[in-house]
Amino acid sequence: MMITLAASHLPSEGKCHTYDPQSTPPDFGHPMLQYFAFEDGFINLNNGAYGSLPLPVASECAKIAAEIEACPDRFMRFTHRTRLRHSRELVAQFIGAESADECVLVPNATHGLNTVLRNFEWHEGDIIIGASTTYGTIAQTMQYLSDIPPHPVVSNFPLIFPCTHAKIIDDWRKHVRSVVSSDSGSADNAKRKVVAVVDGIISTPGVRLPWIEMVKICREEGVWSVVDGAHLIGQVDINLAEADPDFFVSRMRDFGIELPQVDVHETKLLCTLCTKAVAIPTAHEYVSPTDPRAPNFVDQHEWTGTLDHVPYLSIPAGTLSPALFFCVMPHECSVALEFRKWIGGERKINEYCHQLALDGGKRLAEIIGTSVMENEKGELTANAVNVELPLAGVPATLEVDQFLKEQLLFEWHCYAAHYYHNGRWWTRCSAAVWLEVSDFEYLGKAFTEICKLTRDKFAKE
Repeated sequence: MMITLAASHLPSEGKCHTYDPQSTPPDFGHPMLQYFAFEDGFINLNNGAYGSLPLPVASECAKIAAEIEACPDRFMRFTHRTRLRHSRELVAQFIGAESADECVLVPNATHGLNTVLRNFEWHEGDIIIGASTTYGTIAQTMQYLSDIPPHPVVSNFPLIFPCTHAKIIDDWRKHVRSVVSSDSGSADNAKRKVVAVVDGIISTPGVRLPWIEMVKICREEGVWSVVDGAHLIGQVDINLAEADPDFFVSRMRDFGIELPQVDVHETKLLCTLCTKAVAIPTAHEYVSPTDPRAPNFVDQHEWTGTLDHVPYLSIPAGTLSPALFFCVMPHECSVALEFRKWIGGERKINEYCHQLALDGGKRLAEIIGTSVMENEKGELTANAVNVELPLAGVPATLEVDQFLKEQLLFEWHCYAAHYYHNGRWWTRCSAAVWLEVSDFEYLGKAFTEICKLTRDKFAKE
C-alpha cells in the first residue's frame, strides 16, 4: 500500500535542514519549529513516545546513508567500527559510564532489556520482580520467562499514583525483603536468584521514580537490578558510575528533541552475572564461555545481522536515543549532540522542558477542570506531566482509547498520550523545545470537546 500525504499536510517551506554552528540559535518554543518536519499546525505533545528528529540531524543521517550506499563493503568492513566506537564513547561520557566498552548500542530499549533478561541462567525457584506499571512488552517478557522451564516466578510490586518517593522507597524495601526471605519450596532456596526490573521514569503514568535509591536497596539485599531507563536520558542527569546498577538500558529520545532512534545498554556485569553474554540475535563474533577469548561483549553487539546503522552513527550529530545496554547510532550521534549543544546544551534544554511541563500541566488542568498527578514535594514530574482527564464513568476499553486517538489526530491535529490508571483516565504531555504553554491551552480546548463526546458515547449510567 502506498500512502501519500495531501499537499496541505506536507511540511511548509522555510524549514531549516542545516544550521551555522557559529550563529545564534532561535529561542525555545515556536521559533524552534523551523528545525522540525511537523505538518503545518500539528501540535506534538507526545515526544516521549516516538521522538522527533531535528532536520539538520536528519540531513546528516541522509549523508551517512549515501556514504554507505556509495561503497557498502568498504564502509561496513572498515569505516563502520571506528564510527561505532566513537558513538559509544560519546554515549558513555553522556551517561557517566566508566568505560565505552561497558556500552553497546541496540535497536531499541525492549531489545536491550530482553537481551539482559534472557541472558540470565534461570533456575527453579528464581524470582523476577516487576511493578504493576512496568512497560507492557517488558512485563510480557517476564511472564514469558516464567511460562517456560525452569519457570522463574514473577513477583508484582504494586504502584498507585499519586504518592511520595518516601512511600515508594519504604514499600520497595519491604517488598524486596519479603521476596528475598520467602520460601520457594526449592531445595536450592539458599542459591535462589532474585532479579528486579526498576523503572527510572515510568512510561505511563509518566512519573519519575526514586530509582537510584531502589537500586541501592537491591544491592543491600543481594538482588540483581535491571534499570529500565528508557525515559531517563534527557530528563534527568545520569551518572551510572555513582548509581551503579547491575544493568541499565535506555534510549536517546526524551531530550526535548530526538537523537536518531538508538538504545544503549551499559552492563559491566553481564558477563559475570550470567553464564553467557550473548547478543540477540546471536552474532558471528559469538564465542563459547569455555573459549579463552570469552567474553567478547562489545564485539558481539557490533554486528548481529543486517540492519540500519545510520541512527547509531548519527549520535554525534545530536540524535541520542536512550538505552544503555543496547543502543547505537555512531556518526549521527555526534551530529545530534552538536545540534543540542548549539541550541543551548543539556542544562538549558532540560530546564526549559521541565518548567514547561510544570506550567503547561497546570494550565491544562485549569482548562479542563481536573488536577495534575503530583505530590506536595513535586517529585513525580520531570519533563513530562500527567493530567487527569474529565472522563468519570468512562470505562477503560480499547474502543475508548481508539476514539480518543482519532479525535485528537484527525479532528484536532494534535496528540498527547492518554491512559487509564487508578480508576481514572489521564493524559501524559511531553514537553519539548518547540512547545509553549499556548500548545497546552490548545490541547485543553481539544480535550474539553473530545471528553464531552466521549462521555456522551461511552459513559456508563
